[in-house]
Amino acid sequence: MIEEIGIRDLGVIAEATLPLGAGFTAITGETGAGKTMVVTALGLLLGGRADSGVIRQGNEQTSVDGRWIVPVDGAVADRVREAGGDVDPFGENAELTLGRSVLASGRSRAQVGGRSAPVGVLSELGEQLVVVHGQSEQVRLRSQAAQRDALDRFAGDELASLLADYRSAFTRYLANAAERDTLIDERDRRVAEADDLRLTIAEIDTVAPQPGEDEELATRAERLTNVEDLRIAAFFAREALSAEEPDAADVVGLLDAARRQLERVASHDAELGALGEQIANTSYAVSEIALELSSYLAGLDTDGAGELEILQNRRAELGVLMRKYGPGIDEVLATHETGNARLLELDGDSDRIDELTTVVEQDAALVEELAVRLSETRRAAAVRLSAAVSDELTALAMPDATVVIDVTDQPELGQHGRDQIVFLLQPHPGAEPRAISKGASGGELSRVMLAIEVVIAKTDPVPTFVFDEVDAGVGGSAAIEIGRRLARLAETAQVIVVTHLAQVAAFATNHLAVVKSSDGTVTASSVRQLTGNDRVAEMARLLSGLADSDSGLAHAEELLSLARSDRSSQVIG
Repeated sequence: MIEEIGIRDLGVIAEATLPLGAGFTAITGETGAGKTMVVTALGLLLGGRADSGVIRQGNEQTSVDGRWIVPVDGAVADRVREAGGDVDPFGENAELTLGRSVLASGRSRAQVGGRSAPVGVLSELGEQLVVVHGQSEQVRLRSQAAQRDALDRFAGDELASLLADYRSAFTRYLANAAERDTLIDERDRRVAEADDLRLTIAEIDTVAPQPGEDEELATRAERLTNVEDLRIAAFFAREALSAEEPDAADVVGLLDAARRQLERVASHDAELGALGEQIANTSYAVSEIALELSSYLAGLDTDGAGELEILQNRRAELGVLMRKYGPGIDEVLATHETGNARLLELDGDSDRIDELTTVVEQDAALVEELAVRLSETRRAAAVRLSAAVSDELTALAMPDATVVIDVTDQPELGQHGRDQIVFLLQPHPGAEPRAISKGASGGELSRVMLAIEVVIAKTDPVPTFVFDEVDAGVGGSAAIEIGRRLARLAETAQVIVVTHLAQVAAFATNHLAVVKSSDGTVTASSVRQLTGNDRVAEMARLLSGLADSDSGLAHAEELLSLARSDRSSQVIG
């Protein structure tokens, strides 16, 4: 339930705070005072479309804040926590704050539980917190979709569970049927694709490239191409280090000579002995290098002249693959791998089509079965809802009117089944029932909508109902009965009504008046909670246009007394 709403710079409202709370709150005021801005403010809090046109003239932004009381462990509190916000717990309940600001640029910001959040979160919470009815909702009730939603809400959990199962099966049926049909339609194209892939894979398999092979072959080719230069360089390097001729001067021989000279006098100076050992170690290292050069030369000698040709032919084969599927060997191998995977998928088309055909047939039967059960459940609920709404209309000064809910089959199945649902209004016995979308006046539609909500609230309770001039086109005794029914609805839910009828406002337990100041703006002091004589005066103004009219005051007192009497009888009952 909404405890309080704060509004700043919205429409004609400069600043206002509305204390709400449990029960039935009536909001009244002169035309243009801004009372419908309350509904606009609530729409913003519940994620409605942001329109910079609602910002009060001369200001850069408008802001709305709301304070709710919600169950501490309920779905609303859980969603707030998921969005990063928090609630302030006390006992079984918690306080939740929501906020929305709209900038002149058209951008808006949302606040949920003290934290910034996407506007979509406000919309999600709004669906669980409030049902708003205004002139636009009356127009919406003329649509078959709204009529179906009303019947489904009344049918309760049984239908909701059936509908969830149906939608799941129907969605799966459509998806599998679409995949099957696509596979069938594209079968020839996919066969051609599979053939092309087989050729590609066979071509790559024939060459059988290995990871990194292109680089390895390039290195070997470079070596074989320059083998003579390599042989000459290695030979002279080996000869310089350790010559094969016994009398040739080489590094090893010179090092040995140096070592012998130092060893001859090492006994006279240990330092020279150490240097001799270093020369000996260097001689061993140079000898090792000379041996490796000899091995290298031996290897060059074994490289056949035909090896380079073989190697170049292999590089040419790889080059063909890399030009087609490259630029490198890694890409060629990736093409081979993905091609195999895709080929398995394409080769499985026939099996997949058979599998999908079986699944589609099974789902079609399940969808049909669930659609039949949906229709049966809706028809049974339609009978009950028709009777209950007709009873409510009797109490709403339409004693001869009957609502008939017609549930008929459509040729095609849809997301909601195959039912076409039409609300019909029979104004009096013997008259032909006509669809309320065509035959109901604004006043009749207001009462039908209220009757439906009163009935549905018993099976599908909503925390808060907001009605914006639900009494439009209604007066006299019918208005009194609307007030009574709103009071009855307020026994199980919070009810907030923007009204211009004293007959409706009389039944409120909380009466707020929006009053324009002399300069045409609305300030914090201009939203007043009315009690006692102030409330009687406002009621008189609603009745006669004059707050101090004796006859208006007397009539106001009479209405308030009637409402008090009704409440007392309900308590006693």
